[in-house]
Amino acid sequence: MSGGVPAESTGRRRILRGPRPENVPLLVGRACALVGLLDIAAGVFPRFRHSRVHALAEVLPGSFGPFAAALSLSAGVLLLLLAHGLKRRKRRAWRAAVALLPLGAVAQFTYRHSLLGVLVSLALLAPLLRHRDQFAALPDPRSRWRALANLVLMSAGSVVLGLLVVNAHPHRMVGDPSLADRITHVLYGLFGIEGPVDYWGNTSWTVAFSLGALGLLTAVTTVYLAFRPEHPAARLTEDDETRLRALLDRHGGRDSLGHFALRRDKAVVFSPSGKAAVTYRVVSGVMLASGDPIGDVEAWPGAIERFMDEARAHSWTPAVMGCSETGGEVWTRETGLDALELGDEAVVDVANFSLTGRAMRNVRQMVKRIERAGYETRVRRVADLSDAELDRVRRAADAWRGTDTERGFSMALGRIGDPSDGDCLIATAHQQDGEPGEFGDLKAILHFVPWGPDGVSLDLMRRDRAADPGMNELLIVAALQAAPKLGIARVSLNFAMFRAALARGEKIGAGPVLRAWRGLLVFLSRWFQIESLYKFNAKFRPRWEPRFVVYRASADLPRIGFAAMQAEGFVTLTLPRFLRRGTPTRRPCPHGVSERGARAA
Repeated sequence: MSGGVPAESTGRRRILRGPRPENVPLLVGRACALVGLLDIAAGVFPRFRHSRVHALAEVLPGSFGPFAAALSLSAGVLLLLLAHGLKRRKRRAWRAAVALLPLGAVAQFTYRHSLLGVLVSLALLAPLLRHRDQFAALPDPRSRWRALANLVLMSAGSVVLGLLVVNAHPHRMVGDPSLADRITHVLYGLFGIEGPVDYWGNTSWTVAFSLGALGLLTAVTTVYLAFRPEHPAARLTEDDETRLRALLDRHGGRDSLGHFALRRDKAVVFSPSGKAAVTYRVVSGVMLASGDPIGDVEAWPGAIERFMDEARAHSWTPAVMGCSETGGEVWTRETGLDALELGDEAVVDVANFSLTGRAMRNVRQMVKRIERAGYETRVRRVADLSDAELDRVRRAADAWRGTDTERGFSMALGRIGDPSDGDCLIATAHQQDGEPGEFGDLKAILHFVPWGPDGVSLDLMRRDRAADPGMNELLIVAALQAAPKLGIARVSLNFAMFRAALARGEKIGAGPVLRAWRGLLVFLSRWFQIESLYKFNAKFRPRWEPRFVVYRASADLPRIGFAAMQAEGFVTLTLPRFLRRGTPTRRPCPHGVSERGARAA
């Protein structure tokens, strides 16, 4: 993108990462998971390992065995749940683990009489207590959805573990109950009700207490998550938005994604001087920034340092999606993170655009065919639309979305027609001779956000599915042709993921590795429109600006990718539309391959 690079950061796209972070929380988390598995095994399989202190068995009350089995099983499940929090240095996970490990040790001793099990559980307390200062991370944003997810996952896990418990005593089982009877016994047992399966001796009590403990654990954790105070994700305040708009007024021409920082489901950190800012959203423990920092490039390091401080305070995984080459160089230089090219942004220079020539023949023919079918276009600033027409555009955009949730984050604004966004651009297609639909003659919409004083960046593309094919091409051409009258010199279109690999892989002389990589991308395009977006962008003969993902370690990339898909709306935990009450017609969208990247084909 435009703009110079500070002198000390020139000449390198990638740099080596700095010193590796302290690994104690990671090792403790893994050890906690191991101990949890041992506790579960002790609760499910009483002969998991032969006792080393059999002499003490005679002095232990026999009725204590079933309780110990249930305790061991419960402690093991909870330790497995806490392992992830310990790896992320969460203080509350540390406190819970310190309380649970002694309980697991007691259960190991009283039920299996295993000295080794006791030593393993207690040995983990030493590093937890010794390195307690490293477990100081603050809680994540959270909502009531955690309770529903916990209920579903814990219920499924309890049924699986319950079946293991029921089948772990085959020689003490009365008769040969069917699989349906065993599943029924598990389901009844989770609610504390006696089921159809019976055992000889005290085994019935052991199984009953274990199943009851699993059911109680599911209920208690779900109730706790449902009633604990919510920590919702931070939102832009009015003051934050005002400060960001002031920065964009002075420096908004540097990055085509700058205006998307004004999404109201993002949080923001400012540099100490207030001359730069980084906006972000936290998804599944990943702190996702998008685009370059906003503001004066000389103040970027201060904003980036604040961003990294926030990530460390909460033990979030820092990542940046879609930054420019300049931004990637500053991020890697200031943080020791690494950068990887993610794809290319298509930018059309208005002065060089023309429908003439062989290369534009397909677009030219498509546009003329649609115009002959009676379509006309209008390109205006949002401020120039009447309230009634703006409301019709909003309702049509929501109705034509095609998915239950709004998509987009890094390259989507998430709203249309806000009073503060009067300088945004709307291109609409109308069919005068056709039969009026639900929204009159309106058939397609393109929405652009400002890119400095002389540019716009494509935000969303929506069309009536009953309209003729080619609406998007028609409106892009209309916007490019109207751009000079509106003072627009450059237009940013869709982001093409892995464009370079697709382009090079189809050329003569491409090697087998590159061809195989291109083949995989073409295969994935069935779901993610990777190839179709590239081909759609290429129709307009743009110049390609590389975009990068910035990350801490290669092992973080799968997690960052999944968080980006959640942010972009490709993975969502929201209820289906028909189950929602009072679904609003307009709402902020969650946040990656953006809304404008999901609609072009």
